Amino acid sequence: MGSRIRRALSRAAFAAVGAAAGAAVGGLISRQAASSGGALGALAGATIADVRSDPGGFLDALRSDEDEALDDADGAETAD
Repeated sequence: MGSRIRRALSRAAFAAVGAAAGAAVGGLISRQAASSGGALGALAGATIADVRSDPGGFLDALRSDEDEALDDADGAETAD
């Protein structure tokens, strides 16, 4: 349970930092751009936190299931 809470807090922190950065950049343009930049920054921050918390690591999160199936098949052939 503690790890779930820590993971949620980590995602929230990354989302908050992303929102602040996006709003700051958007605020240089206009008020409406600041709002949109904050929303996009929060989404990007939450996505980064989710990828970082994946136990397989950053590259495993980007790999498709098809690649994993091929790797498993290669491992089975070399085990024989």
